[in-house]
Amino acid sequence: MSDRIIPDEAFEERFITASGPGGQNVNKVASAVQLRVDVFRLGLSPESYRRLKAIAGSRLTASGTLVILAQRFRTQEANREDARARLIAMLDKADEREARRIRTRPSKAAKARRVDAKKARSTVKAARTRVRID
Repeated sequence: MSDRIIPDEAFEERFITASGPGGQNVNKVASAVQLRVDVFRLGLSPESYRRLKAIAGSRLTASGTLVILAQRFRTQEANREDARARLIAMLDKADEREARRIRTRPSKAAKARRVDAKKARSTVKAARTRVRID
């Protein structure tokens, strides 16, 4: 994990009741964490924002709020750490640049194989025509 620091005013945590199995505990304890982050306050570059938008998908609202719901664990503190870790992982992934593709050319042998295949196909197709007897 990176040592990224997220300002306190950039995010808001809401504690809600989790869904799924857990019996009475899940119904009465607000252990799930909904982390809402204003991505415009994070100071991301336009390229990083574009990549974050692609990574986040529907978790990023039209107003620029990233919503992360963490309810994997039984305790509120564990879910809180999980939500923050997922946010940092998402931001780190958005900061990574795509590797530029290095253009390559086909080798001489590859070109020769391609030409040979074309010639073979040509003879097969030529054999399909009617034979003219003069």
